[in-house]
Amino acid sequence: MTMSVDQVDGQMWPTAALWDAGIRLGHRLTLPPLPLRPAAPGMRLTGPVRRIRHTEGVASILAGLDEAREGDVLFIDNEARTDEACVGDLVAIEARLAGMAGLVVWGCHRDTDELAVIRLPVFSLGPCPSSPAPRPLPEADDGTDADADADADAGTDAASEPPFPFETGDVAVGDSDGLVLVPAKVHAEVVEVARSIVAAEQRQAEKALGGVGLREQLRWAEFRERRREDPSYTFRAHMARVGGALE
Repeated sequence: MTMSVDQVDGQMWPTAALWDAGIRLGHRLTLPPLPLRPAAPGMRLTGPVRRIRHTEGVASILAGLDEAREGDVLFIDNEARTDEACVGDLVAIEARLAGMAGLVVWGCHRDTDELAVIRLPVFSLGPCPSSPAPRPLPEADDGTDADADADADAGTDAASEPPFPFETGDVAVGDSDGLVLVPAKVHAEVVEVARSIVAAEQRQAEKALGGVGLREQLRWAEFRERRREDPSYTFRAHMARVGGALE
């Protein structure tokens, strides 16, 4: 857990440590039901999430950028479609110019090689060469087609439910292990515990590389003896007692 993403005082914290911190604190972090992966190796992002719906192609995304704030992570909800890509190089460049911290696509991306050069972090369900199929325009109250501006604005409508539980302003964090969302109200607390987890694991790794293995560091024989005496004694409780941080 030496790579990371969530940044405090110049230090980056990995998604794995943040997740373990949430478990320790009893806070429910959100893990997407399908794995979201970086479009290129080494991409990492963190920032408050703002969701838009991909209702009218690029127009929806541009409307979302109008509403987003610098440093936001724009969550583009394309209903987990894997038969088309809704983000490519031009959208990524525009998002970077708008000051976005990254893009999360509940769907697919394309222009993978170009995205690796642009370096705006993009997380998605994977690559797909297909462009989006045309969306039907919504009907206005008088039975005629609504204009494109109205339809583009609909993409920023937050009234619909997200594909999995999170709220605007929750912190999206992504690295090589995937993406998690940390509720904004507990973010600072989770980061603080993640800091201690990373420090403990770094100490353990240094000792192990020096020849002192985990079983010795975590007093494994002592745990097994106590477990025989008390079957309710858990390894997690034992690690808390000896100061271990293995998850």
